[in-house]
Amino acid sequence: MRGIAIWLALTSALAVPVVLAANSPLLAWRQPVYIAAGFAGILALALMALQPLLAAGWLPGLERAAGRRVHRWVGVTLVTLIVVHVGALWITSPPDVVDALLLVSPTPFSDWGVMAMWAIFAAATLVLSRRALGLRPVTWRLGHTTLVVIAVIGTVLHAMLVDGTMEPVSKTALCLLVLLGTVGAVARLRAWTMLRRRRA
Repeated sequence: MRGIAIWLALTSALAVPVVLAANSPLLAWRQPVYIAAGFAGILALALMALQPLLAAGWLPGLERAAGRRVHRWVGVTLVTLIVVHVGALWITSPPDVVDALLLVSPTPFSDWGVMAMWAIFAAATLVLSRRALGLRPVTWRLGHTTLVVIAVIGTVLHAMLVDGTMEPVSKTALCLLVLLGTVGAVARLRAWTMLRRRRA
């Protein structure tokens, strides 16, 4: 029963913001490509709330190895959603995307979104190239953790500053879940202790 309750609570926390956004009156004025871009971003935010819980092994039935496997596949989906998000925005307005990528956009949320995007891409690249680079476990974990923290901070600030289809209260709650989950997972995995042991 405890496991069922956890999954129900998590599903509700992730689904409610998406459902409320889907019922936003602002969608009536948007093109389909723009809507696809927005929901790719919303779903990516929801997956970022799921990732630290999987990494820390906090989800019933997905502890340890199983959780890490799902964590990797969710990571692939997350990267795909970001590509769709940026690609669809490019279709709707290439100049705006260029300004954002060059960090000269007049909208502050763009800079945070770009920072988060590159941090997520870098974290994914680090995962894929871990063996090829011959990274030590402590180096890989510290690097991955640092990039994830940057991505989370950038994503939360990006989402909170965007005044779009997401309902404010549910968006804030989802962002808090992302932040708290990430802080909790980092504290539990304690990558810095590996560095201290290595130095000792």
